[in-house]
Amino acid sequence: MKKIILGTLIAAASLMAASYADCAGCHGQKGEKKALGKSKVIKGWSVAQTVAAMNGYKDGSYGGPMKSVMVAPAKKLSDADIQAIAETISKF
Repeated sequence: MKKIILGTLIAAASLMAASYADCAGCHGQKGEKKALGKSKVIKGWSVAQTVAAMNGYKDGSYGGPMKSVMVAPAKKLSDADIQAIAETISKF
C-alpha cells in the first residue's frame, strides 16, 4: 500500500514539475536559447515579465512576427500554470 501511495505522489509531483517541460524544447532546459533562432532568451526573466508576455500571447497583444507560434501553447495554460512557469524561468 505504501508503494502505491508513494508512486502516486511521485507521479503527481512529476506532472506538476513538468510545467516548463513543454517550453524547453524550443527555449532550452534553462531558457538559454533563442526559440527557433528568433526569440528573446528568456533565462532570468522576472515573474512579471513572463506573466505579461504569456498573457499578451493569449490575447494577441504581445510578440513579434513569430508570435503565432506561441499563441496556441499560451492559450492552453491557466493563470496558475503561467505563474508556475514564470516562477521557474525567474530562477534560471
